[in-house]
Amino acid sequence: MFVTESNTGTAAVPGTLSPKSPRQWREIVSLVAPFMDQVAKGLSEQVQAFDPEITPYARYALTNQGKQIRPALVALSGGAAGKMNDALITVAVIIEMVHLATLVHDDIVDEAELRRSQPTLAANWGNQISVLLGDCLFAHAVSIAASFPTPDVCRAVALATNRVCSGEILQTHHRGNFKIDRADYFKAVEMKTGELFALSCELGAKLSGGTPRICQALRDYGMALGAAYQIYDDCLDLFGSEATVGKSLGTDLASGKLTLPLLIVMEHAASNDRDLLQEMLSGWEHKYLSGIFELLERYDALNHSRGIIDQYLGAARDALGLLQPSESLRALRALTDFLAQQTEALGV
Repeated sequence: MFVTESNTGTAAVPGTLSPKSPRQWREIVSLVAPFMDQVAKGLSEQVQAFDPEITPYARYALTNQGKQIRPALVALSGGAAGKMNDALITVAVIIEMVHLATLVHDDIVDEAELRRSQPTLAANWGNQISVLLGDCLFAHAVSIAASFPTPDVCRAVALATNRVCSGEILQTHHRGNFKIDRADYFKAVEMKTGELFALSCELGAKLSGGTPRICQALRDYGMALGAAYQIYDDCLDLFGSEATVGKSLGTDLASGKLTLPLLIVMEHAASNDRDLLQEMLSGWEHKYLSGIFELLERYDALNHSRGIIDQYLGAARDALGLLQPSESLRALRALTDFLAQQTEALGV
């Protein structure tokens, strides 16, 4: 393990939340800020594990980190279920590396040019290097997981990685298929995004000494929160601002991906509007954007999508009912409030 020299005390919660659940990301994660700093340091250190000719690509992928939601979930779940320890830092690095590998591959598939306000790896160095680097990141994450004393962590990471990649394949398979329904969409969402959220919460609880019931409850929380987050992200691709978000938007339309707002239109639209939507998506051109938005507004797709996100967030909150009160538990609940607030801001 590469974090054995760190002090477990640095991973402790340094502050408390205000009585009212915070609605700002930085306030929520300030509870585990030292932990997340160590995860960022651990990711940077992994760059040295690659061949010198590969390190520039690995450094670009591993140091351009976003909100670090998954590491935060590892820490908060660990704090809510038991005692913090260095193993949580290691597993957070592993999960974040798997996530970053999926982003490298996603940007190739979506032909995205921006990620976190910077050119994507593919935009800088092309698809071939990006595909292979993503593969290297996956393999390296599993190799770190294999360093744990028992095979449980490695097995869980490998199974989750398989499920995430399978979800991506299902989503790709569904592109341009106008016969898919919500069940198909939700299945892919839970596999490609919910799974890593669930793994973060489950392993955070397990490695901190949580009981099987608590571990399952936190896994359920992570799955529901992850699904809500992915649906929000899909809505963001239609109703967000590229300048604010810092990544390429509209990639779902260009790639023929039917996300929840579009499925809602397909479900509720008159036959002529359904035909029009299929025609625009099948032969996508940017000039169709205004027509897409007219249909989304006509069938109230954004508000319907908000309702679905709210259902998932409600399930996430319900899953926390078994846990004892703590600052970490309050932060986990605050994450659902934060996502609810972000969802309400869509389209403003």
